[in-house]
Amino acid sequence: MGKIIAVANQKGGVGKTTTAINLAASLAALEYKTLLVDADPQANATSGLGFDPATITASIYECMVEDVKAEDIILKSPSIDFLDLIPSHIDLVGAEVEMINLPDREEKMRVALKDLSDNYDYIIIDCSPSLGLITVNSLTAADSVVIPVQCEYFALEGLGKLLNTIKIIQSRLNPELAIEGILLTMYDVRLRLSNQVVEEVKTHFQQMVFETIIPRNVKLSESPSFGIPALLHDAESKGALSYLNLAREIAEKNSVELAK
Repeated sequence: MGKIIAVANQKGGVGKTTTAINLAASLAALEYKTLLVDADPQANATSGLGFDPATITASIYECMVEDVKAEDIILKSPSIDFLDLIPSHIDLVGAEVEMINLPDREEKMRVALKDLSDNYDYIIIDCSPSLGLITVNSLTAADSVVIPVQCEYFALEGLGKLLNTIKIIQSRLNPELAIEGILLTMYDVRLRLSNQVVEEVKTHFQQMVFETIIPRNVKLSESPSFGIPALLHDAESKGALSYLNLAREIAEKNSVELAK
């Protein structure tokens, strides 16, 4: 049975979609069968894997609101073996309003993905940058959550709010939800501030912080415009290698947990 990992932070600009795309691609490169679920109405993970959101006719939105089978809308990555995508499009913005009066509205994504987890080793969900109903659905469906935190001045701002939301979801909707780890992103070795943030986050959260730190990297920033993960844009770049290390770290941690 595959592990479902949500990548979430309600703060925008922390490298959330970059993490979802490149973590999924790196797990696939390590030959784990991986599904990336784009649960963000901006559909950046969809375009980041080379698909045009404007041409998408069925997305995670239809799975949640219209009970379309998730397996019927899966797209195969044109460039990476072992990597599939459930796309998003702008209609997902309206899903929150449409779902308000639905019974078990927080469970819609869990139900949509339930039959898929046996087909994959990992399912990565790219959440929207908010704590709305779609993100609550993503966290309810997930086994664990990766929280990207950028190495900048307001790094810890909003993190308490997200951790509080995770606690509420653990107590009311998904008692099994665990924190996979806090991921430090946009690290610049030359800046004293970056190093201070790393120290502060590690002091506060200790074992919850991943060993891997994602640097600021031009190739990471460029690759979405080519519709490919950094691994294909420049496999030797620091950004691509860092996400490969993160994928190994997660795979190792999970194989140890499974062996217990």
